[in-house]
Amino acid sequence: MKVLFLDTNHPYLLEGLMNLNFECDEDYTSSRSEVEGKIHLYDGLIIRSRFTIDREFIKKASKLKFIGRVGAGLENIDVDFAEQQGIHLIAAPEGNKNAVGEHALGMILALFNKLIKADSEIRRGVWLREDNRGIELEGKTIGLIGYGNMGKAFAKKLKGFDSEVICYDIKPDVGDANARQVSLKELFEKTEVLSLHTPQTELTNGMVNEGFLKKFEHNIYLINTARGSAVVTKDLVSSLASGKVLGACLDVLEYEKASFENFFSKENTLPEDFQYLISSDKVILSPHVAGWTVESKLKLAETIVHKVAAMLDQHNSIK
Repeated sequence: MKVLFLDTNHPYLLEGLMNLNFECDEDYTSSRSEVEGKIHLYDGLIIRSRFTIDREFIKKASKLKFIGRVGAGLENIDVDFAEQQGIHLIAAPEGNKNAVGEHALGMILALFNKLIKADSEIRRGVWLREDNRGIELEGKTIGLIGYGNMGKAFAKKLKGFDSEVICYDIKPDVGDANARQVSLKELFEKTEVLSLHTPQTELTNGMVNEGFLKKFEHNIYLINTARGSAVVTKDLVSSLASGKVLGACLDVLEYEKASFENFFSKENTLPEDFQYLISSDKVILSPHVAGWTVESKLKLAETIVHKVAAMLDQHNSIK
C-alpha cells in the first residue's frame, strides 16, 4: 500500500511505516490542487495541519484507507464524511500529553512567580523585590475542563503541589486519583485556577466568554493549552481589565488559522485585544508549542506507527 506524507515529521514515522511494508512518498511543497490530482493513488495519508481534509478532498481520495494526523486532534478533517467513506482516522494525543502537562505547569508557575516580568526588569537594571512577590499553588483549587489525555497529564504534574484538583468532562466516570470529577456547578464554585483541555468542537468554540467567566465564584487564573477557539479574546480582555480574570497563560489564541506566521506581517494590523494581551504583565504567551518538545516529536511518530500497525493487525484478523 502507498502512503503520502504531506508534512515533515520525525524520521521514525517514515521508517516505521516502511518497516510495515508501506511504499512512502513525501510531498511537502505541492499545492492543494496538485495533491488532489494524485491522492487517488494512495491508501494512506500522513498530515499535521497543512491542508484541511474536507469533503471535496476526501471524494478525490478514492483508495484512502486511513489518515494519520500527527497531533492531538482531528479538527482539520471532516471526520463524519471520512468515516462514512470507511476511512480509519488516527490521532496521537498520547504522544504529546506529557509535554502539554509540563508546559501548562511551567506557565502557571512563571505567572504566579512573576518570572517573565522580573527577568525583563533585571535585564534593564531594575531590582524590585516586593513588586515581584509571588503566590503559591499550594492550597489552591485547580479546575480542569476536559479530562482526557492532556487533562490527566496536567493533573498528574499537580499532584505534588498540595492543591485540590477537580475536573469537569461531558463523559461520566473519568475522574481518578489525581482529579475528582465534579459537576459544572461545583467547578464554578470552587475553581481558582482554570485550565482548558478540550478538543475543538461545536460545544467548545467560544465556550469561555463573558457570561461563562462571570459564573465563577472566585476571581480566577486561566490556562489555555487546548484550542484558541475556546476563548473569546475580547471577553477575556475585559475580564482581565475588570479583575475577574487575575492572569492568563495562553499557548493558543483565537486568531490562529492553519498558520499564524503571517499574523505579524507589516501588512497586518494587530487586533486591539491582542495588543492588550502582549502589553499586559498579567499574561504569558507561547506560540502553540505546549505539545512541541524534542521528546514529543518522537513520541507522536511512535504513536502513529503503533496505531497503524494495530489497524493492520485488526484488518488481518478479520480477513
